[in-house]
Amino acid sequence: MTERVLIKDLAAREDGPVRVSGWVEKVRDQRYVQFVVLRDESGAVQLVNGGVLREADPENPRSDILVPRTTTISELTHGTFVTVEGELQHNERVKLGGVEIQIETIEVITKALPDNPVADDSNIDVRLDWRFLDLRRPEQNLVFRVQTTFLHALRNVWVDRGFIEIQTPKLMASASESRAELFEVEYFEGKAFLAQSPQFFKQMAQAAGFGGIFEVGPAFRADHSFTSRHATEFTSIDTELSWIDSHEDVMELHEELIVAGLAAVKEKHGEELQKLFNVDLVVPERPFPRIPLAEAKEIVKERGYEVPRADADMDPEGERQIAAYVKEKYGHDFVFLTDYATSIRPFYHMRHADNPELTNSYDLIYRGTEISTGAQREHRIEVLEAQAIEKGMDPKELEFYLDFFRYGVPAHGGFGMGLNRVLMLMLEQSSIREVTYLFRGPTRLMP
Repeated sequence: MTERVLIKDLAAREDGPVRVSGWVEKVRDQRYVQFVVLRDESGAVQLVNGGVLREADPENPRSDILVPRTTTISELTHGTFVTVEGELQHNERVKLGGVEIQIETIEVITKALPDNPVADDSNIDVRLDWRFLDLRRPEQNLVFRVQTTFLHALRNVWVDRGFIEIQTPKLMASASESRAELFEVEYFEGKAFLAQSPQFFKQMAQAAGFGGIFEVGPAFRADHSFTSRHATEFTSIDTELSWIDSHEDVMELHEELIVAGLAAVKEKHGEELQKLFNVDLVVPERPFPRIPLAEAKEIVKERGYEVPRADADMDPEGERQIAAYVKEKYGHDFVFLTDYATSIRPFYHMRHADNPELTNSYDLIYRGTEISTGAQREHRIEVLEAQAIEKGMDPKELEFYLDFFRYGVPAHGGFGMGLNRVLMLMLEQSSIREVTYLFRGPTRLMP
């Protein structure tokens, strides 16, 4: 490994020799002094060349060192990768971290072309075309450090509770719910489908006796939407647990995970979030507000908005309206909308014991946007078969799934949550494109 000191660690070091590596962010080439802003994955530092010498001077014994160094710095282009050795000096007048490095040697590792295709005012499509350059921005670096911290915190909760991590296949022989929004791919002499979710396989783990399980992995939707919150490939956070009494148990786990994730992000990255995104991250109180969907629609209607959908679902504006109501009344960024109608839920959602028109299910709304769907699953085989037929599905195409319930399975439930939506809302970004490493949409398959 290249021996170097991370820039974020310079402030804690004593003055003296140091070696750093990174890419050139800015050069100020003045007559008697040169300044270079160097950035690595942890931060930026100012480099100083006070020994500027542009032509050979026979009377200067260091001429053969100073001239090449001056020339090298003058020719540096934005994005060039260099390694620098020099003298670390603490200087409170330096705005960039209160330290600077007096350059002794500078080595160009790889030179960047002079015309950078990404500018400060480039639109999102240009930045996505050159995503590897866009990701060099401190804001983007922070996005994925936040993502790492968030997921690590969730894993800690799962592992502490004895959950098992699984990796489910993304190639399926049949649809998990219906053939809508499925990508069909050639598979040797036949056809396969890219998984919309790990739903059936999560439930298989319950039949296998795994108890609590979780997965963080890709999911695919053949959705022609061009909204700020849709993608054709996204990262899904999924969990399932056995021996529940109702979907309330799932919501309690969901709360625990969200609070743990946001608390970890705030503790580790709170100052950077304030500096780079002007975001003061709020860790929510438990329990989150819970509102039955029918009641939520009435609240929204009283606020002057009537959901225009023909089905029983809530629309995006309705989600924003109910979130605004919850923020005003409870000061909370999250709300569970519960008790969704059977007509708009999958066949495997358990129905109310006293009202078959409603399901033991919920959507979690975060700052006006749905980020997750959860439910208690139906575990009685005869009920499952009847509900599948009622939804117009052929039980024969679901045989591998229905078999899970023919050999004993406990009451269980779980949720799936879109990681990219959570990050978008947490960081108050305008689109999931800003917080997805490489976005995939109806018109984007590159890079």
